[in-house]
Amino acid sequence: MHPPTLLLVEDNPDDAELVRIAIADAKLDADLEVVVDGAQALAYVRAEGAYAGKRRPDLVLLDLNLPGIDGREVLHQIKTDPDLCSIPVVVMSTSVDDEDVRVSFREHANAFVSKAPDFDQLVETFEAINDFWLKVSRLPTR
Repeated sequence: MHPPTLLLVEDNPDDAELVRIAIADAKLDADLEVVVDGAQALAYVRAEGAYAGKRRPDLVLLDLNLPGIDGREVLHQIKTDPDLCSIPVVVMSTSVDDEDVRVSFREHANAFVSKAPDFDQLVETFEAINDFWLKVSRLPTR
């Protein structure tokens, strides 16, 4: 059995690298895949183009502010597609705007997490994600 696959949708390479390091420090037993925009995220979850043959992600970590197709639209397309809607999506954003939280949940995000302001808190965030999403919660089978 493979470890779970996490799909990180993050356009900032520095933030993506911090997440990669935080996930390692939090000791998540998961494979991390990273895409940099909404079009790539949708191609990945649909296993299209360069992502044909990739395993479906068990959990999507989605930034809202992306170039091109933004995270809100990615979330909408995942959650309205009968083949994809069971994939849990955790929105991770620097936004503290209540409207972003409301829109995310209206579009059926499974959680909204504010990006931690420092590295230690980021590790704690991923420890919590690990504890809940990868240990306590039962994810849909592929």
